[in-house]
Amino acid sequence: MNIDELKRLFPGVVITLIAAFSALYLADHYNAPVMLFALLLGMALSFLSEDDNCCPGINFSSKTLLRLGVALLGLRISFAQVQSVGLGNLIVISSGVALTMVLGILLARRFNRSRDFGLLTGGSVAICGASAAMAIASVLPGHPDREKQVVFTVLCVTTLSTLAMIVYPLIATQFDLSDKEAGVFLGGTIHDVAQVVGAGYSVSESAGDFATITKLYRVLMLVPVFLVLAAVFRDKTESITAGKLPLPLFILGFVACMLIASLELLPAGILNFGLDASKFFLVMAIASLGMKSSPKILFKGSAGALALVMIETLFLGALILAWVLFSR
Repeated sequence: MNIDELKRLFPGVVITLIAAFSALYLADHYNAPVMLFALLLGMALSFLSEDDNCCPGINFSSKTLLRLGVALLGLRISFAQVQSVGLGNLIVISSGVALTMVLGILLARRFNRSRDFGLLTGGSVAICGASAAMAIASVLPGHPDREKQVVFTVLCVTTLSTLAMIVYPLIATQFDLSDKEAGVFLGGTIHDVAQVVGAGYSVSESAGDFATITKLYRVLMLVPVFLVLAAVFRDKTESITAGKLPLPLFILGFVACMLIASLELLPAGILNFGLDASKFFLVMAIASLGMKSSPKILFKGSAGALALVMIETLFLGALILAWVLFSR
């Protein structure tokens, strides 16, 4: 990247940088989801996406920084952590991911939505919320409303994840779940990592550990899901050469970071820096997506889409809770 390119990207990247710092400050100050603040701040600045000076940097943040953020997510996961959840739980959680995405496809038409929107929302609910929505959208066929759909999905799953963080621990207590059972339930159902951590440790330290590990396994499911979708849509996705199975650099980076975490190759300080960078890049990406969305257009005729995301969320929650109670 040369100097001229940096100058071209600078205004838009600075804007998303300011929005990201503001979202982090507000989230810390009000103890609320940072992704939600980033999205709302970005939407408030949506007029900037029409500015020729800001547009290149905003696009860079919504694409390149997104991929960097997703790749660095792999630093959260080690094979030993995944193994500790238990084979039966891992099989059911994997099944939950697949079934929720299938449900999204089947119900999408009932709510006058496209199959791709069902995949987008189903994958976001089933895997890891905002990160999954943005990663899956990058491999789906191009569509004029794609960015609007991603922003709407992120807004829905972030809001529902926050509600689940409050309600699901009460359900775990009501059913008298053990720490491991509560951890599997919370980690297997709540959308975003931050809310899983909040919900798990509100039950107990042990439940928080199991919830976090279970959730990180769901994050890992992003890799096979992405590759399957990339293979299915390889002839329709603009960024993919027809006839070839894509293996994007950011997915390779995700796997490489997971191997690094598993082999404990990095000092704790560098590892934590990588995790912080991942979070910050994703916050910037969410803010830039908000800037590319018009609030009026976003919420026009959205009742059916919201109902779809809510049904997917309730389905996944009921499925994992039923398994936890059955496997006692």
